[in-house]
Parts: sequence; C-alpha cells; structure tokens
Amino acid sequence: MKASRQLGLAVGALSALGWLGPAAAGLPESYGMGSRAAAMAGAVGADANDFSAVAYNPAGLVEARRLSLSAGYTLNRQELESNGRDAGVDDVRGVVGGVVAPGKILGLPFAFGVALYLPDSGLSFLKARRQEAPRWELYDTRQQLLFLAATLAIRPLPWLEVGGGLGYLSATRGRFAIRGTANLAAPFDSSLEHEVDADLTAVRYPILGVRIRRAGYGAVGVAYRGSSQLDLQLAARLQGLVELGALQVPLVYALEARTFSAFTPSMLTTSFSFQRFQRLHVNLDLSWVHWSAYESPVARITAQLAIVSPPGLAVAVPAAPSPTLPIAPQFRDRIVPRVGVEWRIPFGARVEFPLRGGYAYEASPVPDQRGRTTYLDADRHVFALGAGVAVSKLGDVLPGTLRLDVHAALSLLPIRRIFKENPADFVGDATASGQITGVGANAEVAF
Repeated sequence: MKASRQLGLAVGALSALGWLGPAAAGLPESYGMGSRAAAMAGAVGADANDFSAVAYNPAGLVEARRLSLSAGYTLNRQELESNGRDAGVDDVRGVVGGVVAPGKILGLPFAFGVALYLPDSGLSFLKARRQEAPRWELYDTRQQLLFLAATLAIRPLPWLEVGGGLGYLSATRGRFAIRGTANLAAPFDSSLEHEVDADLTAVRYPILGVRIRRAGYGAVGVAYRGSSQLDLQLAARLQGLVELGALQVPLVYALEARTFSAFTPSMLTTSFSFQRFQRLHVNLDLSWVHWSAYESPVARITAQLAIVSPPGLAVAVPAAPSPTLPIAPQFRDRIVPRVGVEWRIPFGARVEFPLRGGYAYEASPVPDQRGRTTYLDADRHVFALGAGVAVSKLGDVLPGTLRLDVHAALSLLPIRRIFKENPADFVGDATASGQITGVGANAEVAF
C-alpha cells in the first residue's frame, strides 16, 4: 500500500513537471494577441507592426520605427455547456506583452520582436479523463498554456518584407522507480527507496511571414505557423520483496504511459489590408487550419506484473491489462474567415482615437460523435469591438508615442446535438452550446 501511494504521487508529480515549460497555445487565434488584434477578430495578418505581428505575421515588424514595449491583460469567460449544464471549462486570463526593436543591418531595415502570454492561474496544467468522458477539447486546458515566440523581420526591397522565427514548448520524458522490501505484517518496518528522473526537451516550431506593400493601397500578406504539441512520457518500475513472516515473494511491476496534449495545428493564412482611404483600414484574413493532424489526447498505457512464487506456494498472477487503444479523433481541416475594420479619428496634431470592429467564423473541426468518444464542440461566431487613444511627442522624456487600447468580444456557439449509435453509450445523446465573453486592455510605449 505504501509503495502504491508513492507511485501515485510520483505519477502526479511527473505529470505536473511536463507542464512547467514554455508552451505554445491557441490564444492568438482564439482570443487575440493584444487589444488591437482582439478588437479586429484577429484580422491583422497584413496590418500589424506591434508585438502582435510575432504571432500573426512577423514580416510586419519591420514597419516599426521605434523601440516599443507593450503590456496588457485579457480575461475570457468561457460559459460552455453540456446538456444545458455548465461543463466546468476554466476561464482564460493572463498577461500579454512584448517588445519590438527596429534597426538597420547592411543598410536594410530590420526588426526583432518577442511576444508573450502568461496565464495568471498557473503556467499550465493537464486534465486527465476517460476516453469516453465528454470534453470541450478545443477550449479546456489547451488555452491555459504559456505562449512564447521570437521572430526577426527584414525589408530587402521597398515593397517586400520578410520575417520568421520560432515558437517554443517543452516536452517531458520521465522515469520513476521504487525498490526495496515491503513488510505486510509490520508496514513501518518496510525498507523502500525511490528515484525520480525527469528530462525537459525543448521543441521548436516555425513562424514565417511575407508581406507585400503598395503605397496608398495597402498590403497583402502570407503567414505560416507550424504545428506543435506536448509529448509526456513516463516509465515507472516497482521491484522488490513482499514479506509476510518468513514468506518472501519477489515481484516486478512495470508501467509505461505516453500522452499528447495541447495540440496547436499548423496554419496558413492569406491576409489583405485595404488602406486606400487615409486613416481607414479594412482587413480580410483567410486561414487554413490543419486540424486533421490532431492526435487523441488519451494516454497510451501498458502495464505488466511479474511474481516469482516461493517453493510449495502457487501464486496466481493477474493477467496484464489490455493496452489502452486511443480512438482516432478524425478532426477535419477548416477555413476560417476574419474581417476587421479600423478608423483612426484625429484630434489635433498629436492625438488620434482609433475605433475598431471585427467578425470571425470558425466552423467546428470535430465530426459527429456517434461512437465511444464525445468531443464537445460547435461552430463559433466571434463579434469584437475596441477603441483606443494614441498620443505622440510628449516631450524629451517620451519623443515617441503612448497608446492605450481596450477591447470586448462575444463568441456565440449555437446548440449542437450529439446522437449516439449505441443506446447503452456511456454518455448517451447530448447537446453542446455556450458563449465566451472576452475583455482586455493593452498599453504600448514607443521611445
């Protein structure tokens, strides 16, 4: 019993270790990276030159003229339901920010950018459920991970901008072992020792972008982000003697577990920003999202028990449990359209008030759940609004610009009905629906 408790604690500890490293998340495309992008429903792939360009199209960084520091906060309340009841999906909230540093190299304009999202409810965590249990897979825990990326952009031609960089996450491989003697008659006389060994392996994925500009008309951009996921591997081994008086029974118990989670699909986005009229930007983004590469998050577990029977005593060894066989989710690729508008209203020579709005439609990539799995999801309509103020040339202390932006967004997920083929299904027929309310603010200082 003592050994079992230690094994359980170790498994939990290693699971936690697997989620302490930097990790990519679905935050930028789901809720926006910064208030400006969020207020335009993420339609900024050809029209972002602040820290948010790191996530949407790094080529836009080269348009920055001054060193800028950005910091903000976002809160997204996820009111998602299953059969009319709250599904217990956690809110997504945390600090967003970044740095953009422009300059010249060999006479060519370039810029370096870093973007960060830091959830304030913990760096990251994992929820383990049965394969048959209902789960809002696209919104529960996947959005709760730290986002970190760094990119570089350059303008080789007056009309051409190119950028690229890396996002980061950490995968874990761990080993746990217990050895010694367990005395069943006198548990406190047991002699056990354990060993834990965990290795965090850095995983990188590319972020690339190109933008073509035409003065007086706007810009066209193409951006690519590679896929990423967390890979948690655990090997446990229990070896020793079980004593009951003079009887000693040697045994070996081995367990291996591997799971994939926090999957972020690769994405290819084509963006258009129409700027024919001064101070008015009209943007359109079309993203292809590779959800068909999604792997089941269910842990793949194998276990085996070996016991050496003492002379004259027959010990029946339980059969090894069947290995877990995750069912392929068979998610579908999807095209996501996004539209955003920004109108900058001048007030004197140094102040302007931008007003923003946006809409996005995300068709669910989850197929009908007629079998054993119950991945809950529904189509998503995103409506966003935002405003801000920008003040330039505040004096010698701040010769650049101070910007303050706020946003609010409402995501509606209409009712989706799930009909099971087996009337004795663990979950049975179900409905999925809900809404997500998001608010946030962001400040930027350009020196």
